Amino acid sequence: EPRSAWCCLAWTLVVVTMNSLVFFMNLLLMFVIFTIVLLPTIVVVYFGFQCHSRVLHSSARYCRSILDDNSSSALIILGFVIMSPLIVVAMAIYCSLARRLHLFMCFQPYSRAVYKGVKWRWYEEGGLCSCAKGWNTEVKAWV
Repeated sequence: EPRSAWCCLAWTLVVVTMNSLVFFMNLLLMFVIFTIVLLPTIVVVYFGFQCHSRVLHSSARYCRSILDDNSSSALIILGFVIMSPLIVVAMAIYCSLARRLHLFMCFQPYSRAVYKGVKWRWYEEGGLCSCAKGWNTEVKAWV
């Protein structure tokens, strides 16, 4: 049965808050994974730009003794070349982790706020991470 207007508004705020928390948890997890996987690219491009004479031209010792403009340009190019495969690896790691932890099953439908008696989706699925039910072997996910 439908809820009253005030009750529907209160439950809408609860569902929106829960979905927002789940969204930000997913975003934080994605940020951490991408930062760790793309760290080599970040470091190589940073040193390339830091030591190039037309960009920052740092007076650090390694910029004066080891890296000249040609080697700085090579570092910048290398960093951008290795970025594409590392982005694919980071996305594959995030997708497999999200699939394994069932992170997208934590989002709640808005019918929970509108109608009385609608159960939480994760409750019907066997728990917050769907641990109570066995693994469904018929589900296939491609990354």
